[in-house]
Amino acid sequence: MTVAALYIDAKRGPYAGVPGIDPWGIERDATRHAGPSPVVAHPPCGAWGNYAHKCHDDGATGPVAVAQVRRWGGVLEHPRRSKLWAHCGLPRPGELPDAWGGYSIEIRQCDWGHVAEKRTWLYIVGTTDLPTMPPRGEPTGLTVRKASGRLSTPLERMSKTKRHLTPPALATWLAELAQRCAEDMT
Repeated sequence: MTVAALYIDAKRGPYAGVPGIDPWGIERDATRHAGPSPVVAHPPCGAWGNYAHKCHDDGATGPVAVAQVRRWGGVLEHPRRSKLWAHCGLPRPGELPDAWGGYSIEIRQCDWGHVAEKRTWLYIVGTTDLPTMPPRGEPTGLTVRKASGRLSTPLERMSKTKRHLTPPALATWLAELAQRCAEDMT
């Protein structure tokens, strides 16, 4: 079964060229995905995060991605505490499922090989049968103290390109999860 990977970096990201993945990068306008494939949605998070004031994106793709996950099944990935959750009425991790049967969990991307901890929320519609979680990992990047005395995390020191890319092992896990969502919705 094909999985649509939406709002991704189709050139540099881990989904490009993977059998069974239909990549929807900026060139294809993922807002036009009309199924029936289950989705792994990575809508831009800037407008919904702590640094929204620095963002040039209006966040319009976030609610569209939520609607796509609810319609076709799958998973949406966003940073922990994303304001998209409140805006769209998504259940926070640990809360009861919503009217679409969707629920949220929190993961750490370092468990799939990211150099920073990168705590992330996943909104899932279509299954409660999660693929096997990896063993708990540790961030490989070091937190350092700047001359000013402020701590600098590995995520802050990464280039924007590297910071936004999903670790390949997590992309594979998310695609398997989306496939399970479609199977359970049929």
